[in-house]
Amino acid sequence: MKISAKTEYACIALMDLAAKKDSSEPIRIGKIAERYGLSERFLVQILLQLKDADLVESTRGASGGYRFKKKPEEVTLLQVMNAIDPPSKGKRASNSNASAVLHKVWETAEKPRLVYLKSVTFADLIRKAELDG
Repeated sequence: MKISAKTEYACIALMDLAAKKDSSEPIRIGKIAERYGLSERFLVQILLQLKDADLVESTRGASGGYRFKKKPEEVTLLQVMNAIDPPSKGKRASNSNASAVLHKVWETAEKPRLVYLKSVTFADLIRKAELDG
């Protein structure tokens, strides 16, 4: 499975925001970038996408930043992956029966992965990474 850097950055940023969900102040992009060695410029674009997907909220101003919008138990890894890199249906190389069979097998093989990613929440990820602190 190939995951884009954009998706990985998004998940790391969301794990950080989810771990600090109860903080009274929003988390600044620069802090997240610094903590994990991420590109701040790239992170800005990603957080805007996550905001459009209704996963984070932002506060403007000198004390502004981002917050995880929902409960970490309610957001799955698959939701974030789909928000950042929406799945695309692969075009079949031909309209032959052989091509149809291959695509059906590939779709069937993909289903368990999607089920697993849909079961992993950001609360699970925080626990595994021990970020709650």
